[in-house]
Amino acid sequence: MFESRQQSASSNMLRPVSLDDPRGNGATPVDPSADSSAQLSPRLSGLFDRLKPVLSQRISQSDARKLSRKELIGQVSDLIIDILDEEQEPPSLSDQRRLVALSVDHVLSGEANGAAAGRDDQSALERPRGSGAGGKPSLEEAKRRVKPLVLERIDVGAASNLDHASLVRELRSVVSEIREELRIHLTQHEQNELVTALVDDMIGLGPLEALLSDGSVTDIMVNGPSQIYIERSGKLELTDIKFQDNAHVLNVATRIVTRVGRRVDESSPICDARLADGSRVNVIIPPLAIDGPSISIRKFSKKTITLDVMAKNGTLAAKMAMLLKIASRSRLNILISGGTGSGKTTLLNAMSQMIDHGERIVTIEDAAELQLQQPHVVRLETRPPNLEGRGEVTMRGLVKNALRMRPDRIIVGEVRGPEALDMLQAMNTGHDGSMATVHANKPRDALTRLENMVNMAGVNLPSKAVRTQIASAVDIIVQVARMRDGVRRVNSVTEVVGMEGDVVITQDLFTFEFQGEDERGKLRGSFRPSGVRPHFFPRADYFGLGQALLETVS
Repeated sequence: MFESRQQSASSNMLRPVSLDDPRGNGATPVDPSADSSAQLSPRLSGLFDRLKPVLSQRISQSDARKLSRKELIGQVSDLIIDILDEEQEPPSLSDQRRLVALSVDHVLSGEANGAAAGRDDQSALERPRGSGAGGKPSLEEAKRRVKPLVLERIDVGAASNLDHASLVRELRSVVSEIREELRIHLTQHEQNELVTALVDDMIGLGPLEALLSDGSVTDIMVNGPSQIYIERSGKLELTDIKFQDNAHVLNVATRIVTRVGRRVDESSPICDARLADGSRVNVIIPPLAIDGPSISIRKFSKKTITLDVMAKNGTLAAKMAMLLKIASRSRLNILISGGTGSGKTTLLNAMSQMIDHGERIVTIEDAAELQLQQPHVVRLETRPPNLEGRGEVTMRGLVKNALRMRPDRIIVGEVRGPEALDMLQAMNTGHDGSMATVHANKPRDALTRLENMVNMAGVNLPSKAVRTQIASAVDIIVQVARMRDGVRRVNSVTEVVGMEGDVVITQDLFTFEFQGEDERGKLRGSFRPSGVRPHFFPRADYFGLGQALLETVS
């Protein structure tokens, strides 16, 4: 790396650099004007010989004389860095200074003042790469200068149809030409980074591509162009990745939503969408987002997560996993409850693997992210209104339509409104084994939320009638939570038993008991069975799973 150093304009003489003291403080001096190549070590002499043809090709004597001494040394220094990048063990800083001094004299055919070359040589080697005037531009600066010219010289439509590798090859040659014309000096590694950044901006999601390819990142949160947070291992981290400006963020957000036939603009500033891998995306832009466009991405895991894997990871106990398998096999209606980011969808995906492959399943979501493995799955997704405010298809409309599609099971990604009424009716009319998720902090809160959402449908049913319908429709409530150590755990498995008066009666089959934390900050606890006989035992016994159920809860 170079460090910038101010030089006095009136000073024309400066102590020459030396081999023993890079600052020139009292060792035997080396006069760069002399032919000192004979004094070089064999390795340094070989580097200088490799450098000579590159210097002759890249910097002509006539061009060199048009440059100031400082500009010439800057260009020579960059060429030397390109050569040294290929070396596993680069020479010492003092030897690098000698190379610069000799190279400058070689370009100017010995007409330059050697002492001045020594002074400028030291200044050039200490100037930071990516600095301002006279230095190498930063990667972002190079990108801003190169990108407009790249877009002028390529057919963007044709480029968007190329695969990633082909586009990289095409752009590499174009960027090399533009870099030569603009006299932008980049190492080969930096040029590769520039090409990758341009490709990401053209056909990818710009600065977010690196985060999307990082398997350890579970959430990406963009708060304007200069603040990007990620979640890793359940903890939030601020990254050093940035967008150019608000327009750059908006461009990436628009690219995401248009791929799934949606739009985000001032008339529709909120949008839910998904990425190609199923990751869920929420976008909100000004005027609602005051500090710039905001993008929230919940990444979809590329690994298949099963209940057994979750048991190994400590999300639930092995007996709890067996209980949930039996509940799914017994075609119980299951409600998964939890807060934002608690792992509801992950658990729903894992439980759905217990569904028989001979059943017809209809999934209903705002933004499709469920990944069911069964062969007979119909995936439905809501649609927002168009520019005229027409054409909207709601969750409730899809649930109603699903009842006409001869489903064996209906799975609702998230119940959040009046579609709760239609979901309960489906569960009560022969569609056993249906599943849904709901935002709630406790099983009892989940039942209350269901009741409130049914009332949103405007049917004006008595509270007891609504609760009776809930009690007869929902069999199991699985409560999940993301705890303060970042680990997602199943807090409880609660069974809905029935009604007593106006109250829905429940009983816990499993609960998580907190017991403290270890020296690494991880919470300690145990998943304990309640020991009670499940109310759905006769149903499990009907499917031949009664004895296994009793062994699980004992």
